[in-house]
Amino acid sequence: MRLNTKQIAEYCAATVLVDALDPSKLAEGITWDSREVKPGMVYVAFPGNKVDGHSFVDDVLRAGAAVVLVMQPPSQATRLLAKEMGAAILEVASTFTAFTDLAREWRKHLRATIVAITGSTGKTTTKNLVRDVLSTTYSVVATRGNQNNELGVPRTLLEANPENEYVVLEMGMQGFGELEDLCEFAKPDITLVTNVGESHIELLGSRDNIARAKAEAVAALPVGNGKAILNAADERTPLICETAQVDKRGIALYYYDGSGNASPDTYAYATDIELDSQGRPSFTLHLDGRTHACHLSLRGIHNVSNSCAAAALGSICHVPDESILEGIDNCLPEVGRQDVQTSPQGVVVINDAYNASPDSMRASLAMFSSLSVKGKRYAVLGDMGELGDFAQSCHEGIGEIIPTFSLDYLICVGELAQYIAQAAQKAGFPQDRIFTTNSRVDALAELEARLVKGDAVLVKASHSMELDRVVRGLLN
Repeated sequence: MRLNTKQIAEYCAATVLVDALDPSKLAEGITWDSREVKPGMVYVAFPGNKVDGHSFVDDVLRAGAAVVLVMQPPSQATRLLAKEMGAAILEVASTFTAFTDLAREWRKHLRATIVAITGSTGKTTTKNLVRDVLSTTYSVVATRGNQNNELGVPRTLLEANPENEYVVLEMGMQGFGELEDLCEFAKPDITLVTNVGESHIELLGSRDNIARAKAEAVAALPVGNGKAILNAADERTPLICETAQVDKRGIALYYYDGSGNASPDTYAYATDIELDSQGRPSFTLHLDGRTHACHLSLRGIHNVSNSCAAAALGSICHVPDESILEGIDNCLPEVGRQDVQTSPQGVVVINDAYNASPDSMRASLAMFSSLSVKGKRYAVLGDMGELGDFAQSCHEGIGEIIPTFSLDYLICVGELAQYIAQAAQKAGFPQDRIFTTNSRVDALAELEARLVKGDAVLVKASHSMELDRVVRGLLN
């Protein structure tokens, strides 16, 4: 973002409390985290119950912030400090609204193609794959980590500049209307949907409704010009197309399929899928009639589908095939997402504790089972959130398939995870190899009492369970 004080004030409908020493000078970059402020940036003071951004206005002024957006008038001392530093202070009715308004107006300055990525699972990994594929050929800005909400999406837009050629936006949602709101100001040119699973079923009530909510990102595409990249292996893809009225609106459709059972007329699909001893897939990629050998650094067979999606997008964006393969092959997992490390005691620890849904839990267990492990396999599974009335049945569904995986020991952490344990035992997993607890400390103690060199541990749960603490305990 490169805007002067006058533009920022106009776009946010702000009152200028302190004008900049040089109102024509462009402010570059924006943040709501006072620790990230660098000279020339815009700082947005968000209110909060625990931490109020207004408390750090003096700090960011001293750090060189060029513009500060506030919701309450600062003290006279703070105004004098701003004048001394040559910075502007702008007052708005809502800094949250102002942040989105800035992104909406800045979007008009961008010449980049905007890519929206959504889906129940695999959004962040697919976003990273798309980013890495496009970056081989173009100037790209992409969502940091999984900042895919009402703050992360506008932030990514505001981090782009007019010379960028692509902006890749990961978009999350919990209910109807949320993707529509994000797309209203992001205005995507291309939408990629990874899948329709059970995440957020608590609020939406059914997978059909989840599909309809995901369709909002496809319905937002420009009439006659938009491109949608959809999963041919997902049974609810036709419902997305119907809901978004893709035929009526002239949306170009490109299908991908990582199941290994694709129709030959699919734009991007995989055959000959194999996993190595580290759970990394290799496969033959069929891309618009062309074939290539493909190898992933990412683990898990589910990443074949994510890679086919990224390949399809790269191809329609005219990335050369060899660059598509380079981007896919070099993509690495985010921290907390199937991140494999080895403890000082020689135990392999797979940290997948950032988030969890029934779909991602199954995928993670399949990946873990595919690894070559010298010793025993321990699965530490915690509660999956946002399942509402479906919580018990979803956890029981995971338990029912536990005996189908190559596991030696099951540790279930949390109240809901007890249903995993109960269903696993009922399905035939030995009771003496199941440990249940509501305590991370107890789970770690159980592991430390049993683990020996050569063993492997998978840790998987929703972020709220904080099982990353178990991971840190194992690695220390």
